[in-house]
This record gives sequence, C-alpha cells and structure tokens, in this order.
Amino acid sequence: MKQEIKHTDKNADTGAYSAGVLKNGMLFISGQGPLDLATGEVKHGTIEEETLLTLEHVKKVVEAAGGTIDDIMKCTVHLEDINDFDRYDAAYGSFFTGIRPARTTVQSVLSDGIKIEIDAIAIIG
Repeated sequence: MKQEIKHTDKNADTGAYSAGVLKNGMLFISGQGPLDLATGEVKHGTIEEETLLTLEHVKKVVEAAGGTIDDIMKCTVHLEDINDFDRYDAAYGSFFTGIRPARTTVQSVLSDGIKIEIDAIAIIG
C-alpha cells in the first residue's frame, strides 16, 4: 500500500519531517508541541495548558488521516521537568474519555522552552 503523508497546518511544519505518515492503516505521528497553528509560534503556558494543546495537535493529525483519538494506541511523552508529572498526568487523563493509549513518559531536554512534546502511533480503520 502507498505511503501517505498527513499534515495539519503549514505553520506546524517546523523541520524536515512530516506531521504524520500513514501506511497500511498505521499512523506514525511526529513529536507535537504547544504551537499556535495560526502563527507557528510556541504557546507557553502551564504544564496542563501545554499538555492539552499538544494533545489537540496529535488529535488533528489523527483526524487528518481519517481517525479519532480512540485510534491512538501508543504515546511517548517528553517532559522538560519530570516534577511536572502529576499535573501533566491529570491533564492527559482528562483528554482521553475511552480506553487510554499505552504510554511512556520520560524527562528530556526540549527546545524553545516548551514543557512537553508528544509523539504517537495510531491504527486507522
């Protein structure tokens, strides 16, 4: 089956990668962060605000591929400060109303002063 590239917004493309790549029903979503999709600028906020905005971007990539958040099977989450874990986890948990995806969370050095980055794998169809 042909590989398809999925984009959400031209301003979200900040590097030499695709927002998502879909092949044989598997969608691989590149790391998303708290960007203003209208301007491409980082939207700094609390860890809760950045978490929910970042998850909205993941959701938009899934929807661009014809899926829903229920199709997300796995997320890898990078936190700038692991001490934010409990607050991020509460916001993350409020986003998913059905079965929550499998998840790995690690502390990472992130660019542009963002607090969180999330990549994901979804199965569409």
